[in-house]
Amino acid sequence: MRRTKEEAEKTRAAILLAAETLFLEHGVAKTSLEHIARHAGVTRGAVYWHFENKAHLFHEMLNQVRLPIEQLTEQLCIGFENNPTLALCELCVEVLQSLALDQQKQRIFTILLHRCELTEELQEALDRHTEFVNQFISLCEQYFSQDPVSVHLQPGMTPRLAARALNALIVGLLSDWLRDPTLLVPEQDIRPIFAAFFNGLLKQPA
Repeated sequence: MRRTKEEAEKTRAAILLAAETLFLEHGVAKTSLEHIARHAGVTRGAVYWHFENKAHLFHEMLNQVRLPIEQLTEQLCIGFENNPTLALCELCVEVLQSLALDQQKQRIFTILLHRCELTEELQEALDRHTEFVNQFISLCEQYFSQDPVSVHLQPGMTPRLAARALNALIVGLLSDWLRDPTLLVPEQDIRPIFAAFFNGLLKQPA
């Protein structure tokens, strides 16, 4: 029984790895379960034993990692102690720099941003990501609305605009860097980018 369970887990892992490889190379829409089965060296029946359909497989692939927006959202739900603006800046830096050290997370996030066509089949999985993004923006807006942060925002910069600007910066940096890794050296460039962003938001430096 133990051996059978271990073999099943190995098969499941091989299918997930094959899906990740083919989604990255060809895009999600152009990759069929038949392609994935052949690449993993298993039958289509084995794929259907572990996954209901391609959308379920895609969803489980995403579940292998905690995506950057999800990490940021979880911490915002907890809140910060001591100098929350600096803490939020440091969290953004830490999350994006950690992505540069995790190749699997890079591949999966590249699939999500650059290889994933919006289709009805994948709607549920994409809705999950959109929900995290919207929650992150909402939590950031709440954060920027609190004293003493709100009173230090630059004239004309509302909590709503600050939250959307931060989300746009994070998504833009991720999208550009994953599309062309030569654009940034995360270990060197991420910190000054976010320091400049937060200092530009506030009338006094963070």
